[in-house]
Amino acid sequence: MEATVDDQRIAYTTCPLCEATCGLELTVTGRRIERVRGDDADVFSRGFICPKGASFDQLDADPDRLRSPRVRLDGRLVEATWTEAFAAAHAGLTHVIEAGGRDAVALYLGNPTVHSLAGGLYAATLRKALGSRNVFTASTLDQMPKHVSCGYLFGSVFAIPVPDIDRTDFMLILGADPHSSNGSLWTAPDLPARLRAVQARGGRVVVVDPRRSRTAKAADRHLPIRPGTDVFLLLGMVHELFAADLVAPGRLVDFVHGLAEVRELVTPFKPEMVAPRCGVDETTIRDLARELAAAPRAAVYGRIGTTTVEHGTVTSWLVDVLNILTGNLDRDGGAMFPLPAHGRRGPGRGPGFHIGRWHSRVRGLPEVVGEFPAVTLADEIETPGEGQVRALITFAGNPVVSVPNSDRLDRAIGGLDFVVCVDPYVNETTRHADVILPPPPASQQAHYDLAFYQFAVRNVANFSPPAVALDPGMRDECDIALRLAAIVAGQGPEADVDAVAETELRVAVDRLVRDETSPLYGREPDAVLTALTGDWVGLRQIDLRLRTGPYGDRFGEVPDGLSLARLIERPHGVDLGPLQPRIPEVLRTPSGRIELCPDPIANEVRRLVDSAPPSESEFVVVGRRHLRSNNSWLHNVPNLVKGKELCTVVVNRSDATRLGLIAGGRAQVTSRVGQVQLTVEVTDDIAPGVVSIPHGWGHDLPGLEMSVARAHAGVNTNRLTDDLRLDPLSGTAVLNGVPVRLAPVPPPLI
Repeated sequence: MEATVDDQRIAYTTCPLCEATCGLELTVTGRRIERVRGDDADVFSRGFICPKGASFDQLDADPDRLRSPRVRLDGRLVEATWTEAFAAAHAGLTHVIEAGGRDAVALYLGNPTVHSLAGGLYAATLRKALGSRNVFTASTLDQMPKHVSCGYLFGSVFAIPVPDIDRTDFMLILGADPHSSNGSLWTAPDLPARLRAVQARGGRVVVVDPRRSRTAKAADRHLPIRPGTDVFLLLGMVHELFAADLVAPGRLVDFVHGLAEVRELVTPFKPEMVAPRCGVDETTIRDLARELAAAPRAAVYGRIGTTTVEHGTVTSWLVDVLNILTGNLDRDGGAMFPLPAHGRRGPGRGPGFHIGRWHSRVRGLPEVVGEFPAVTLADEIETPGEGQVRALITFAGNPVVSVPNSDRLDRAIGGLDFVVCVDPYVNETTRHADVILPPPPASQQAHYDLAFYQFAVRNVANFSPPAVALDPGMRDECDIALRLAAIVAGQGPEADVDAVAETELRVAVDRLVRDETSPLYGREPDAVLTALTGDWVGLRQIDLRLRTGPYGDRFGEVPDGLSLARLIERPHGVDLGPLQPRIPEVLRTPSGRIELCPDPIANEVRRLVDSAPPSESEFVVVGRRHLRSNNSWLHNVPNLVKGKELCTVVVNRSDATRLGLIAGGRAQVTSRVGQVQLTVEVTDDIAPGVVSIPHGWGHDLPGLEMSVARAHAGVNTNRLTDDLRLDPLSGTAVLNGVPVRLAPVPPPLI
């Protein structure tokens, strides 16, 4: 940050509004952000900015944001002091825990949790302090199948390979629209330009999607597919690789266990068998497999359309199986494992991955990565008996909008005994709260991206101090998380949370000095703690991770190594170079090899042989992303909702003609669990029998204090999605390929 005349200064920060981690240049006058531009000197984004980042100032200054806590009195949410709010949270949560035990309090962590430093540092602290089995997160509404498949393959749920887009010759993209999303589990600023660069150097981009998305329109080829059936397309491609003798794992051949088992497993899935299931003809399936195998460097990537479906884990597994079989895993231009600055290199083996250490009380669903599927939260609230959920803590989450059968969950949360929400708005979920604890705007918080550098297409590091000092009367989000943790741990609302954080830091240091593989092995803990820099304990945690990480200064042993101080000196970030091969050290399987054919996944594949054919329902609904939107976060920002209506139902032209649907008219969409009415958009860019509705809308419920979002309410597509449908291996909700009926809504009589 550098000061200029008249109290106007330039501050640099990392945008926290999507996964791209773009650098922003902020012009600040006093406490007000006057202008937002892309940071031309940012080592990663090089000046790129999207509409979300350009609206950073509007989000920051939103008059509907809460600047002080709310507490429910006589049925109304009223302003309160922080002391009053934490005291109320303590009284309500303690009462529920004493009456029903720790499992009587559920915790829901929303997607924005991983976009904040507080979430990265202390969400786990809150989970541990609560000690409840009833933990739910947005992961089972999004990417959990990828975590599970990589857990089985590589032994770690965080060992997720990403396409090395800047060096590849062939990109196969399934169920993703990075032109609109900016990438997901794939951190790459300005992905549209990166995809164009693939084509400019003679490479090809192929997109598989039931809708001709912005990415599909820019691709060399678009292959429409029946929603939820990518699993059959990929099984047919794997079959073709074996049948045509095109399997060539390259240097990984000695690190792969289970090749023969996969060959046998896919034997039934000939292209002619899977083609009717997925709607892609057998010749195309064979040609696509051969084109992938022939490319000098290639990468396969799948996202929401391949994860929020009935066979999401198997589909996610097949994405990496294709990368492995074609020799494109862990090689430049293929799918590679980033090495973030705060990460650690490993021994190349470990305990492996397992699910089902415990099961949910009502539906018996297995725990996955320490949490239950979000679709069963309503079950746990509504069903009486020991362990019934009677209180809920939400941290940066809006489950009433995000979870299937949302009308049911809305009623369930409304009937709870106590609700505490960490959120800056009175939204669809927090309107039920007894206490709302608002975090400060992003400009007033430090930022280091603990989550998304794990998926970056280039190893980089950037730290952003607060651009603006904390408003008087606000609490830092780390302080909020730690104080909630202290409350549920039984330490009370007046606990010394700095001491709690210092204890966590000391535990981390003690662990490192005892670890023979650590650069701190054998050192004196107090000396390490004294050497850490940062004016509060969370920053010293970051400093510790950086200095002991793969590029760290090791407390002076590596003079040019990374530290927090070095990042502060370089506000545009530090470029740590292109991705490098990491196998075998990234593996955490007991064998020290890639377990290509894990039993749980193989069992699911065998069930697919005799699985029921695609639904005969006339229509299925899929979601879609907009560049100006991110889940339910940003609909109260005027610049992001102005202009053309975003929440529409997209219908194929021939379907619209047959049903009498008119562009700009209204349609009623009905599923097993609910119905919605919304504006019709007619196009040739979606497959017949498929309709598309974006997620994250439906801001018309009573009690909301979001004036812009209410004026652009849209409808909540999760009033249609079914909480009984989920991927069996990961517990992830089926949000795409949901059977629906479609009918025109007669215009109102004048």
